Amino acid sequence: MIFFLFLLGLAIGSFLNVLIDRLPVGENVFMGRSHCDFCKKTLRWYELIPLFSWIIQGGRCRRCHKRLSIQYPLVELITGIGFILIYYPRWIPVFTGMTGGAGTTGNVNIVSFAYLLIFSSLLVIFVADLKYQIIPDSMVVVGIIGALIRLIGFIGQIRPIEFLPYFLSAVGGASFFLFLWILTKGRGMGLGDVKLVFFLGLLLGFPGIIVALYAAFLTGAAVGVILILRGKKTLKGKVAFGPFLIIGTVFALQWMTPIIRFWASLW
Repeated sequence: MIFFLFLLGLAIGSFLNVLIDRLPVGENVFMGRSHCDFCKKTLRWYELIPLFSWIIQGGRCRRCHKRLSIQYPLVELITGIGFILIYYPRWIPVFTGMTGGAGTTGNVNIVSFAYLLIFSSLLVIFVADLKYQIIPDSMVVVGIIGALIRLIGFIGQIRPIEFLPYFLSAVGGASFFLFLWILTKGRGMGLGDVKLVFFLGLLLGFPGIIVALYAAFLTGAAVGVILILRGKKTLKGKVAFGPFLIIGTVFALQWMTPIIRFWASLW
């Protein structure tokens, strides 16, 4: 089962790479065959085997011999490992927190499926924003669908009162980022960040979204200062913030409970 999940993850990871490269530039993700980024030659079927083709070819195109991006095998490998960890959450604490708590086996399966959608959408958003500084709207929608399915799996039935804290967290977080977008006239934040925070608020609820945003701003500021000091960016330069929001989300999923306990102990 583990090997099957890994292979399935590799195959899905290969498709996620297509989404990463095509969605930000408006290309059709289902039409057109994959090609080399340099010589534009269409890749043959044996050059498209997830992970293994890249390893066998030494990370280079078979025709122009240019070095291919590490993005492709890395995304495929991360997806393969992620699928295993989501199905067997006890292997790593953050996934235990993500998928635990459902009342029945059926609900556990529903929640696991929801997190496959969430995990895949976050991975595409992370790499696409890092590479193109664009957050694909379609991936945010997939993530929101996954977050809603997860809530239904946890709660067991649709009861508005149970959804309210998550919905308010989503609206509150998105409103704050919309305010920043208006205040900076789009130079400090993009509308893609606003939509992403709505998705993350729906996923984390309160106070998880607060922890995630705090961690995102902290890590984003630290990396920004390092890039400026190294001459990679200027004070007016733009840094993709989506990856930091996702890092903050993972941090909140892993450490939210001990952080809340620490805060409570101070009062």
